[in-house]
Amino acid sequence: MERLIALDTETTGFETSEGHRIIEVGAVEFDREAKGREFQKYVQPNRNVGESVKAHGITDVELRGKPQFKEIADNLLDFIKGATLVIHNAPFDLGFLNHELKIAGIKEKIENICPIIDTLELSKEQRPGTMHNLDALCRRFDIDTESRFSKDELSRKIKHHGALSDAKILADVYIAMTGGQSNLFQEAESNKTQKNVQSLVKRTSKEGDKLTIIYANEDEIEEHNNYFQD
Repeated sequence: MERLIALDTETTGFETSEGHRIIEVGAVEFDREAKGREFQKYVQPNRNVGESVKAHGITDVELRGKPQFKEIADNLLDFIKGATLVIHNAPFDLGFLNHELKIAGIKEKIENICPIIDTLELSKEQRPGTMHNLDALCRRFDIDTESRFSKDELSRKIKHHGALSDAKILADVYIAMTGGQSNLFQEAESNKTQKNVQSLVKRTSKEGDKLTIIYANEDEIEEHNNYFQD
């Protein structure tokens, strides 16, 4: 059975070229029955989080004393090794992860060691012309998102999104997009969805492929900052 891991990151901004860094990595193993092992680390970015705090709610104070990315890199790579990664808007997260690996002196790239399924591209293929952000997919598939928030956050209507909570939600979204829990790896459903999924799995050559990083435009940045807001 294929080992699947949903993965997400939180960052200080949108472009590594502007010095932005990862501040959280979250990942969860899953299948159509349940979620399994989790990986979650906050990371000291060596810069202020700035305006990005409006989206993720992670403050500079909370990141004090957290490890550098190079200190968690080996554990992250060990966790994802041998798995297919499910990521929403994969070029963004992979661009930041690979940038951090490079800073840490690690030449390997994530897409060279793990096949990648991009649920953003899968959604575009399934329903062109509709909205494809994670919020829209949760509404489309009637997936609960309030489980990510503490009671205090819910009472104050503060809905920040974190990497691990988003990874858990993404796992549910992917299951819904590819047949749902009632079709647990059944051959008929597998054949039905395989064509859709295979075209979105990035299997790189030994030499490695260059990854095109697509950064957000102004409208997408605004949408990101308003993510899950009422």
